[in-house]
Amino acid sequence: MGRKTYKAEEIIAHLREVEVRQGRGESIAAAVKAIGITDQTYYRWRREYGGLKIDQAKRLKELEKENQRLRKAVSDLTLDKMILAEAARGNF
Repeated sequence: MGRKTYKAEEIIAHLREVEVRQGRGESIAAAVKAIGITDQTYYRWRREYGGLKIDQAKRLKELEKENQRLRKAVSDLTLDKMILAEAARGNF
């Protein structure tokens, strides 16, 4: 069985649904089971998305993608610089 990937909006909606169910007196375990995720997933999501609104979560994901792109660019440039430095020393 494949894993389902959730979008940030869906995660926040699930977290809010668990909060509503808790407010009605359900335990966390029962509320999490009702929405179809595991306890571990719920706590991981709560740690990552706990106090965020939907627009903040979207912005967070955009910034993570941008950060990943920039890290790749820096690593590529660093590798190029190391290759050029070695070629300039004549160790080829």
